[in-house]
Amino acid sequence: MITVIELGCANTASVLFALERLGVDAHLSSDAAEIAAAQKVVLPGVGAAGFAMNRIHELGLFDVIRGLDVPLLGVCLGQQLLFEGSDEGDVQCLGLIPGRVTRMEASKDFVVPHMGWNQLEVSRDDALTAGVNDGDYAYFVHSFVCPVNDCTLATATYGEPFAAMVRKGQVWGCQFHPERSSSTGARILENFVKL
Repeated sequence: MITVIELGCANTASVLFALERLGVDAHLSSDAAEIAAAQKVVLPGVGAAGFAMNRIHELGLFDVIRGLDVPLLGVCLGQQLLFEGSDEGDVQCLGLIPGRVTRMEASKDFVVPHMGWNQLEVSRDDALTAGVNDGDYAYFVHSFVCPVNDCTLATATYGEPFAAMVRKGQVWGCQFHPERSSSTGARILENFVKL
């Protein structure tokens, strides 16, 4: 059973459908007890970090998410929320992965938000990146980026390199949308299911 956290700021239906296509029993929940008892947890998110963190606090999920001892996967904004803080609204995030999320630098060559397909460069081997190769494409939609550090599993480049996949302990993140990333995304979700 995989529990997908419902914060009211993500396209959770597409995440559920992607998991169901893999034959996974997944359900939505914003209930602290259900999330704490889950075998695996996905934290999706779309929109602003401040709103999402407010929802996490309103639902009493801050300590629950931080205290999980099962695999946790943050998706898109969900990955950003795993970090210590974000310049988007100058908000404190979950603090599960070191570093601060910053705004992408826009230019005439690199319009923000970064929206569309981009290639991954795998930084190190991991259970989540098994079968994912340098140059594989993933689908991104974001205006803020996570720093490249010791927790980075894969990067992508849009003007500058940024952390496209991260891991610390049982906490993983994907800046892109695996549920919209064709065979590459399906492989990553399947890897997460098998953890």
